Amino acid sequence: MTAPAPARGSEELIRAEEPVLAHNYHPLPVVVARAEGAWVEDVEGRRYLDMLAGYSALNFGHRHPALIEAAHRQLDRLTLTSRAFHNDRLAGFAEGLAALTGTEMVLPMNTGAEAVESGIKVARKWAYDVKGVPADRATIVVAADNFHGRTTTIVSFSTDETARAGFGPFTPGFRVVPYNDLAALEAAVDETTAAVLIEPIQGEAGVLIPDDGYLAGVRELTRRAGCLFVADEIQSGLGRTGHTLAVAHESVQPDVVLLGKALGGGIVPVSAVVGRRDVLGVLHPGEHGSTFGGNPLAAAVGTAVVELLETGEFQRRAAELGAVLREGLSSLVGRGVVGFRARGLWAGVDVDPALGTGREISERLMREGILVKDTHGSTIRLAPPLTVTGEELRGALGTLEKVLTS
Repeated sequence: MTAPAPARGSEELIRAEEPVLAHNYHPLPVVVARAEGAWVEDVEGRRYLDMLAGYSALNFGHRHPALIEAAHRQLDRLTLTSRAFHNDRLAGFAEGLAALTGTEMVLPMNTGAEAVESGIKVARKWAYDVKGVPADRATIVVAADNFHGRTTTIVSFSTDETARAGFGPFTPGFRVVPYNDLAALEAAVDETTAAVLIEPIQGEAGVLIPDDGYLAGVRELTRRAGCLFVADEIQSGLGRTGHTLAVAHESVQPDVVLLGKALGGGIVPVSAVVGRRDVLGVLHPGEHGSTFGGNPLAAAVGTAVVELLETGEFQRRAAELGAVLREGLSSLVGRGVVGFRARGLWAGVDVDPALGTGREISERLMREGILVKDTHGSTIRLAPPLTVTGEELRGALGTLEKVLTS
């Protein structure tokens, strides 16, 4: 009998990826093999506190028992039918998600980028069928420094040249205005505008939080202009900021909300477009679809996610621990931190460039057992699972202080 191949270590596994994986990512040099809660372990058994949580896909931590149980139960019954047939889990998922988000209709998809693409299609269809925009004339207004995904349509309205360069020709129909600028937004909206598509908080740009009143202003402007307000809550939604949705900080209800990441509980890719019935109702059979969208396994896990959020526990934890996060970061301003922006358990931290790039700071934290990820320049982002404890969070902040001041 052939002996099993010896286990490969981190360095060997990283080298093995180089010739066979497309180089579209530049990960930190850590190879995760196991995880539970807010902690991960590499192939050598070293433990790290996960302060990124899969860009908010792991809001409930790694392998949350309720989510794992829901997945196991469904795996033993049914995983996929395609949308050619009904399945017994989809109705309950859609009912629960609509109720949680205060909306009326759900379009289930898989990835965040699919949700954004679907939202664009819905907005254009609504513009033609309901608003009466002439065929092929619909426009969508977006914000500079946005991050909505990396499909060819979405990078067409990105202002990040790394995401755009080499991928043209680009899809027309988008107008880019500065973020957090209502006057510029109003000037860009006209009779052809189908929607204004924005992130309530710009995550990839460095957790940029708009001025108080901006989201309410967007809501009022779109209402007056007779176009849709589409909020991309793929990173900011589902408890991350202390509310179910980040727009709730200004008591705003968009026409359409895009959800993803945490909706799959870190187990399966689940996304959704949720909104008013008269908006999503413009879609008819054959006009849009996804073989895996709304599959029974995704619906089962998504339902368990909704049930966790219905208790309000995770929203409260994000708000309460967010105060700990802000307090800790405030104490570091002038001591390696030049500024930060935080809402709930989510922060963009601007490190003194003299101390290193965001990548270099992330690598130093990794060596100290803390996993974060840089954005641009010397900015790092902190987004721990909402299951993190106050002690763990303070420990991570203490490690950040050590890295910045030692």
